[in-house]
Amino acid sequence: MKRHTARALTAGVFAVGAALVLAGCGQGFDDGGGGGGGTGEPGELTSSDDSLTLLFGSSGEAETDAVNEAVSAWSEESGVDVEVTVATDQAQQLSQGFAAGDPPDLFYLGPEQLAGFAGNGSLQAYGDELANKDDFYPSLVENFTYEDQFYCAPKDFSTLALIINKGLWDAAGLTDDDIPTTWDELASVAQTLTKDGVVGLGFGAEYQRVGVFMAQAGGALVEDGQAVANSQENVDALTYVKDHLNDGTFAYAVDLGAGWGGEAFGKELAAMTIEGNWITGAMTSDFPDVDYVVAELPEGPGGQGTLQYTNCWGMAADSPNQQAALELIEYLTSADQQLAFSEAFGPMPSAQSAADQWTSDNPDLAAFLAGADYAQGIPTYDGTSDVIADFNAQLQGLKTGDPQEILDTVQSNLEAIVG
Repeated sequence: MKRHTARALTAGVFAVGAALVLAGCGQGFDDGGGGGGGTGEPGELTSSDDSLTLLFGSSGEAETDAVNEAVSAWSEESGVDVEVTVATDQAQQLSQGFAAGDPPDLFYLGPEQLAGFAGNGSLQAYGDELANKDDFYPSLVENFTYEDQFYCAPKDFSTLALIINKGLWDAAGLTDDDIPTTWDELASVAQTLTKDGVVGLGFGAEYQRVGVFMAQAGGALVEDGQAVANSQENVDALTYVKDHLNDGTFAYAVDLGAGWGGEAFGKELAAMTIEGNWITGAMTSDFPDVDYVVAELPEGPGGQGTLQYTNCWGMAADSPNQQAALELIEYLTSADQQLAFSEAFGPMPSAQSAADQWTSDNPDLAAFLAGADYAQGIPTYDGTSDVIADFNAQLQGLKTGDPQEILDTVQSNLEAIVG
């Protein structure tokens, strides 16, 4: 088992997953409304001598500097000026820009925002115009496809993996051969590691973590445009989690006195956790003395499964210079530029052609990229954030709750937005 050499990674992708919780403040599960500008239909892009505007939410100075440097290099080469703005509140500023009829030409866009903005005509569906469209992971393309139109280029992504405390693992007499590859093996090592006030596996009390078990059972929230939340596969997944919450070998981070799985892991309240590659930044800054390794999540009865988090480069339907915007996006999503972004602030490239180099540069994080082959994206229907917020509230009581009843409620809520 290798010692993991941690370096800071962006929190930006984590914010995508968290946004589904934070955005879920509404009370209903109906389709959202809202006005927008142009038609957003694919086809000939606008072209002019206008400069471009770009709005993005930054995870910190490293990301800000990297994006500014890349855009400046393209601007110098292309001759097109670009005004770059770091958002203080990305969602609010973007909504205000559309409402005022003056949106940025380009912007970070999360999957949970796609349906709302695409549905009201605010976005340009430019995905099929990209010269590098076939280089993106298919699951990421699916994340940014709405009504059969590929809207925007995924800029980077993260998946969830199993993070293991090497010191506690070794002390328990476990070796590389014991890294779990099945649910039974996960339960076994979690039991071995649960002692002296440490739980075997600790994670967030939310679909954004528990959902990996649903995927591993062969389940999902939506399949082929149909809500399938209350499938037997999902019931089996929640039952598995419930059983181990009750036997004390699994625990929610909040029940361990931690705000999230990474904190429970870093404080050594849990010997293993389920997190994305943003955890490396937290470990470096907050828990530098905790030695850990990253492994792929074990298979369930339905095979391998994990969840993915991502953003895309959104383009305004009202942009007067969409052709230049497209060329800038192609530059920013090229394999070379994405590898440069990864080196600067940590995200995994969305370009498949960058995979070998990224893995070579980050061998201890390879499990995260391996998850791209079997990762599920969070549904992009308008209102998904409300459904998941309600689901998360119910998951907090899973230890004493009924998995079937919980999932029946999720099913009903999903049907209201999926149709």
